[in-house]
Amino acid sequence: MKKKHLTHSTFKELRGVSRRDFIKFCGVMAVGMGFPVTMGQKIAEAVTNPKKRPPVIWLHGQECTGCTETLLRPSHPSLEHLILDLISLDYHETLNAGAGHQAEAAMKKSMQENAGKYILVIEGAIPVKDGGIYCKIGNRPFVDIVKETAAKAGAIIAIGSCASWGGIQSSYPNPTGATGVPDVLKDKTVVTIPGCPPNPYNFLSTVLHFLTFSKLPALDDKNRPIFAYGNLIHENCERRPHFDAGRFAETFGDDGHRNGYCLYKLGCKGPMTHANCPSILFNEAGGGVWPVGTGHPCFGCTEKGIGFNIPLHSLADVENITPSSVIAPIKSEQGKGMSKGSAAVLAGAAGAVVGAAAVITRNLGESDNSDKGE
Repeated sequence: MKKKHLTHSTFKELRGVSRRDFIKFCGVMAVGMGFPVTMGQKIAEAVTNPKKRPPVIWLHGQECTGCTETLLRPSHPSLEHLILDLISLDYHETLNAGAGHQAEAAMKKSMQENAGKYILVIEGAIPVKDGGIYCKIGNRPFVDIVKETAAKAGAIIAIGSCASWGGIQSSYPNPTGATGVPDVLKDKTVVTIPGCPPNPYNFLSTVLHFLTFSKLPALDDKNRPIFAYGNLIHENCERRPHFDAGRFAETFGDDGHRNGYCLYKLGCKGPMTHANCPSILFNEAGGGVWPVGTGHPCFGCTEKGIGFNIPLHSLADVENITPSSVIAPIKSEQGKGMSKGSAAVLAGAAGAVVGAAAVITRNLGESDNSDKGE
């Protein structure tokens, strides 16, 4: 039977996704990458072109498979089908149909036939201590497999915090010498998609960009895609107006916590963590959630040296104070003039970032002093 090409018309037949919904999906992905929505048409054409379907070799090191798990969870439209259709997944230890020698032979074949074309995805940290003996596959140190596979890859993506910078395995005392992919492949450009786990759409958008434009997206100084990691969580957090107004949860379960106040004093690392978590959310099938939205402080998993390294409840360093993207409620207390929140918002609206920073700093100080009875 002749195999059908993955065209617009077959999306509805094969996956229950109409052409209209598919184009819409690609438009949303385009906007997420910083392009106009009209670029969605070009992305759709690239995705449905069977000649552009890149082979992917996906390696697993020291990790919990959470990145793979999160990749299989999104549902608009059924990402687990879409991602397996737009790429040729030639090797993936969790999803391989074969095992042992059969699986390793498939990887070798893909490397030989697609040299310089395949996308290498690495999930998990790479132990390098004692020659890398703490993680072996097929009786070979994982570090050797990574170096061999990376030598012929067209693009390399480190997915998750473990692969990006070592993750929890690299925490002190790091007995296995767990190391992030960029520090092992220093002569290669490694795109990092950190997070524990990362949002699957950040990975998908990176692959779609490579697929559509035959090049990687713009990267920051840590090789993270700027479209996903270009802003601090603090800038788009729905609790940011409370921060500006000096309203903080002091303990879990107190009135401030129940009323959605800022979690800064509970150790939230949002002011020093770059990610798009509050904008893109997780588990959209359940309405969309993210840690801070459910009442738990961000612990900075997308930042090297913060997540898994700084104590959870220690206060974050507030970086790059900018006006909140969420408008704070402005209310005036009778006889007391403008509220703290109003002052912060007006300072930001005037573009006086320094003024807004001063208001925020003052609010934090006053709140701290009130705790001490001063």
